[in-house]
Amino acid sequence: MAKDLKAQYRNINKDSFPARMEVAFYDDGGSRSVLSYEKVEWTIDGETNGLRYGENPDQGAALYRLVNGNLSLAGIETIQGGRYLVSDAELLQSGKHPGKTNLTDVDAALNILRYFGSSKACAIIKHNNPCGVALAPSLAQAYQRAYMADRVAAFGGAVVLNDAVDAQLAGMMIESYCEVVAAPDFSDQALALFAKKKNVRVIRIKDIARLESYVGQRVLDFKSLIDGGCVVQTSFVPTARSAADFLPAECEYQGKLYSVKREPSKAELDDMLFGWLVESGVTSNSVIFVKDGVTVGIGTGEQDRVGVADIARYKAYLKLQDRLYFERYGEPFNASTDLAKKAAIVEEVAALKGGLPGSVMVSDAFFPFRDGIDVGLREGVTAVIQPGGSIRDFEVIEACNEYGAAMKYTGQRSFKH
Repeated sequence: MAKDLKAQYRNINKDSFPARMEVAFYDDGGSRSVLSYEKVEWTIDGETNGLRYGENPDQGAALYRLVNGNLSLAGIETIQGGRYLVSDAELLQSGKHPGKTNLTDVDAALNILRYFGSSKACAIIKHNNPCGVALAPSLAQAYQRAYMADRVAAFGGAVVLNDAVDAQLAGMMIESYCEVVAAPDFSDQALALFAKKKNVRVIRIKDIARLESYVGQRVLDFKSLIDGGCVVQTSFVPTARSAADFLPAECEYQGKLYSVKREPSKAELDDMLFGWLVESGVTSNSVIFVKDGVTVGIGTGEQDRVGVADIARYKAYLKLQDRLYFERYGEPFNASTDLAKKAAIVEEVAALKGGLPGSVMVSDAFFPFRDGIDVGLREGVTAVIQPGGSIRDFEVIEACNEYGAAMKYTGQRSFKH
């Protein structure tokens, strides 16, 4: 029986999806707009097929690329056909056909990386959420920082980089296990190293080189309902894409004006912007902490804001424990049986407050009460970026002033479900 269960993940389902698909929209005047798609397939070891399966092995799936159709809804132009990224992925090495989650994880990373222009950036994604995202002077440093931000969760994830991968970086990457590596190009030496890990899907996405041109571009999101119905929306675009776009953290309550007293430093503004753009790729309800261009703790998918802030804080402590232990002793914290060493690391991380002092706290929606923001402020967070708009914003502003923290508003919620 166990053997049969494992076999599910090796099988390639012969999907029954047609080669072409069209989605048509009609207005009251009879005008018709059509989006035309064609199915994507790859030939691997002489076998031509599309996606192995969907989110699970018993779910069929297909990838379609948009080949034609310019659609305008509510005055918003969607991406035109023929502008391909993930839907035109070139498999340089695969071992086996990719599944749905492999490609959607790559897409989730690109949704974040597009905002960082020419900066060297890396996003490591697992289950459509970032394990770690980092900026650095070099691509190798960006990878190392993103990987060490959450080395445990990165196992089996998708590593996506916005510049070409050379042999040095490939050598670093094969020391760990990832399902997917995606980049605009790879050197021959890098590909030779990846060949040692035959089941790693190495994907070249050439248009990552012009990823920045996708900033501000919208697509249609389709969400199917239990009865076969469908909710269609235009995709999220953050309006605050520079520090100059941030709004003052102030509000009026019972005739009194409340405002945050301290302005953020240049370094804090940089992290506030970095964190807000990363936040656009995190499943809601979420809170994240960032510091020096790296994610420190990421809390996702919770129902209450104080709860998700607690999770992000907890993960910051947990991931720092593992990173310090791994760097010093070459093994995972959880795998070690040396109780004395582990106790010393726990004590050190507690003294460091999980690396949170001096970090920026990012929230995808307003804080309904100050208890959520207090989670970060108690740990030494010095700046906060959030949408604002709660009827109790005055409490959150008072909390920042009590701790001497800076705060800005984005004026826009960033939910992602």
